[in-house]
Order: sequence, then structure tokens, then C-alpha cells
Amino acid sequence: MIDDGAHGARSLRPKTLLARQAASAMRLWRATCPALVLAVTLGSGSIGAQETRTAFRPCIDPGNLPFANIEGQGFENRIAELFAQKLGLPVKNYAFPQRMNFIRNTLRYKLPGEDFRCDIVMSVPVGYDQVSATTPYYRSTYALVYPRGKGLDQVRTGSDLVALPSDLRGKLRIGIFDKSPASAWLVRHGLEAQAKPYPMLSPDPEQYPGEIIEKDLAQGKIDAAIVWGPIAGYYAKRVRNVELAVIPLRSEPGVKFDYEIAMGVRYGEPEWKASVQKLIGENQGAIAAILREYNVPLVNERGEPID
Repeated sequence: MIDDGAHGARSLRPKTLLARQAASAMRLWRATCPALVLAVTLGSGSIGAQETRTAFRPCIDPGNLPFANIEGQGFENRIAELFAQKLGLPVKNYAFPQRMNFIRNTLRYKLPGEDFRCDIVMSVPVGYDQVSATTPYYRSTYALVYPRGKGLDQVRTGSDLVALPSDLRGKLRIGIFDKSPASAWLVRHGLEAQAKPYPMLSPDPEQYPGEIIEKDLAQGKIDAAIVWGPIAGYYAKRVRNVELAVIPLRSEPGVKFDYEIAMGVRYGEPEWKASVQKLIGENQGAIAAILREYNVPLVNERGEPID
């Protein structure tokens, strides 16, 4: 989703191009969210599957922290383990890079005479129509991340950033992902010249979204970053050479920053979906505790931080 050396940082684009990208970004982000990168796929609608399950089988990215990895270190891995324990089943992951056609190659992937490879995607935006989405289990928002003690300590909200003296504001280099709400927000407030865009998708499996914080921001190559909350909180906490502030951003007219996140199952499996929703409802406290361990900024429906 992001990077510099790792995601091939691009030079600043002309205002008109960035504005066009921001407009298309908002259309994209009304349906999906940056931390997920779930590409729109084509496939069958109603799909049947065995209701007798011998394992809890999540579809995961093999290396996409803080969400999941094959070592089981992400919060999606932890929540999958929690649910599997409640069901008395082992966890059996099916890993595939979360880039293009993720749903088609995981949740919907089935060869003739064989079973599906996995049964649940642990994070999808509410309203994502390529899966049958459950009730949401958390809401997060985009966040501004900056190093303390470098001239931005007075910034506590997005409005504070916009209100900075013009000479200070004009010198900022703000890392954002291509086609994200952050690009639309910068354009809306006349800060497109301060944008340092990073490509949302990379074909390099060694690159990861948190590099924008863990490498570029921590090393002073950019002055701030605006990224999806779980990425912001997790990687800001990992940086040791400088203290980073994480400021959750509020949605405003024309720019939506906060999103509800659900789980996704195949269409045509109502019993399984009901079981997952029951697990979500009965384990909200444990889920929230796991998310807080990963420093995920949680917000309510008004975009206000939840302590």
C-alpha cells in the first residue's frame, strides 16, 4: 500500500493530475478501504459448501502486518485463533498475496472435485459486495503520523495541520498512498504540493505498507504521513529511534476517513455467516483487547476516538 524505497516513491504530480486521482480515489474508498487492497473480482454468486467443518480456515495475506502473516503474528491471526478455540477447531490458513484478485484466488477458489481452500476473509469493508459481509467488528479511521519535537507538536487534529503558518505548512512533505482519502483531503485543503504519493499496490512481495512510517518517516525523508489507522498505530509503535504521534482524523464533507470493518464469507452459506456473526457478538471485548494490543485507533460512528 505504501512505501519509499520499498514502494517506489513517486515524484510530486501536477495539481490537476493529483486532483483527478483524488476524485477517483473517493469513488474507490466509498466501497473499500486502504488497509485491505481487495480488488474487484468477477465470479459466481451463490456458492454452496460443506457445513461440517474440521478447521477454521481464514484466507490471509502471507506477509501483511499488522493484519496477518504466515507466522500468525497479525491481529487477524489472533482473532482467527480466538474463534477457532471457541468452535473447538484448529486453524488452517490459506495464504495468498492480498493484491489483485484476492477474493477470486482465495475465498472463491475451488478446483473440480475439491473443496474450497478457505472459508472466511477476516477484514473487509462493510458494503464490500464481493463477499457476504458480516456485522462489523471494529471501526477505524485514517491517521496523521508525525515525529514529536520536529515542529508539529501543536497539531492535534486535521484542522490544526491546515491552520499551520503558511511558511511552515509549505515546507512539509506528507506521505500518502495513491488513490486514498488522504490525497482527496490534501487537495481539498490546498496541500497537494506537500504530497509525496506512494503506490498503493506493489508487485514486490518484500514491500509492505508500513515502510512509509518505519523507513521514510522514521528516517526523516518525509515530515508526516496520512495512512489507514491500523497501519499508522502499529508501525508508529514499532519505531524506536524517534517518538511518533498518531492523530486520528475525522471525516468531513467530501472526504470519508473512517470505515467499519467486517468479515467476509461466501454467498450462499447463511449458517456459516450466522455462526461467525455470533462469534463476533459474543467476543467483542476480547476482539477490542486484541486490536488495542496492536495500537489500532478505534473510533465510534461520529469518528471520535474510543478509549
